[in-house]
Formats: sequence, C-alpha cells, structure tokens
Amino acid sequence: MPHAALAKHRPWLFVSLVAGVSYFFVSDDPIGGAWLMLWKGAGVTFLAIYAAFRGHGLDGLLIAGVLTFGALGDVALEVSFLIGGAFFALGHLVAIALYVRNRRSRASGSQTMTALCLLLLTPLIAGLMTYPLDNWLLAIAYSGLVGAMAAAAWTSRFPRYQVGVGAVLFVVSDLLIFAREATALPEAITGWLIWPLYFGGQFLIAVGVVQTLRMDRNRIPA
Repeated sequence: MPHAALAKHRPWLFVSLVAGVSYFFVSDDPIGGAWLMLWKGAGVTFLAIYAAFRGHGLDGLLIAGVLTFGALGDVALEVSFLIGGAFFALGHLVAIALYVRNRRSRASGSQTMTALCLLLLTPLIAGLMTYPLDNWLLAIAYSGLVGAMAAAAWTSRFPRYQVGVGAVLFVVSDLLIFAREATALPEAITGWLIWPLYFGGQFLIAVGVVQTLRMDRNRIPA
C-alpha cells in the first residue's frame, strides 16, 4: 500500500521537472503570451500539488503554501515585477514560519555563521548592486526577507544538502535578477543561470521538506 501511494504521487515530480526544464528552452519566445506565462508557473505548481498530496499536518500545508505563492509569483512577474515580488515575499514569510517551527535542536558554529552571512550579506549585496536605481530600498527589503528565509532553512532540521542548498540557490537566483536589472552582469550570463538556479532550488526544497515529513510519519521516503 505505501509503495502504491508512492507510485501514485511521484509523477507530480516528473511532470514538474518536465515543465520546469522545458520552460528554460522556450522562455525567450517573443510571442509566448499567456500560454508561456502558464508554462512558467507549471513547474512549481506541480511541486505544490506534490507537497499537498505527500505532506501532512500543518507543516505539509505550509510547504504547499510556499510553493503555491512561488508559482503565483512566477506568473505574476510576467505582468508586474512588484506584484510578482509580493507573492514571493508572502511565500518567504510562510517558509520562515515553517523553518522556525522546525529549528535544528543544536546548530554548530559553522552553521550559525553561514546563516548569519545569508541574513546579512543578501540584502547588502542587493543594495550595492541596485543603488541608486528606482526601488533600490525595496530591493534591499525584499532581499532581507530572502536572506532570512535562507538562514532559517539552513538552521532548520530539514536536510541542508536539499533544503538548505535549495534556499541558497534561490538567493543566488534573486541576486542575479537584481544584477541583470542593474546591468551589473550581462544578459548572456544571467539569462543562462536565473531560471535553472531558481527552479532547482524550489525542487530541492520541496523534495527535502516532504521527505522529512513523510519519514516523521511512517519512515517511508517520499
């Protein structure tokens, strides 16, 4: 019975990968329109569905919510940078709540230092890149939230080489977006890195959290 449930829900991960990877190759289609927006949001949407089915309890609802806000942000960014950023900010707040609820009982000095660096350096780097562009203070505030999310993920009980690394990939992806907007890095670099880092980070976070929640419940990996 558990293996049947596993086989039933793992396809959501497969279709998420198909949607996320294939979007990378069509994302620069100049006539994409609404269908391309939906394609962009599909990858993380399927991750949210996977988390909703495979997670359990409040933490399961929280990770599904994080991914849902991420999917909404993916789509909304194509219409408005500010609206898309607002959806992601809401997702980061939910993620922080999830990770704080699941703090590691004891963090080593290196883990604490890494979390502190993520918390402080993320908004600092964003500010240095975006000043004095319009909304540079907003970029700092948002990046502070992203850094707090990554710091909380790094010090949570969820596996660092999945959830922690996934959160760091998310940070790097967002900083590359600011670097692109500020022309600190050329499109030839950022265009190749932003989406793979972002989607890879979301995928690692979803799988890492859900696996841990499933193991808590019945010790069967997701």
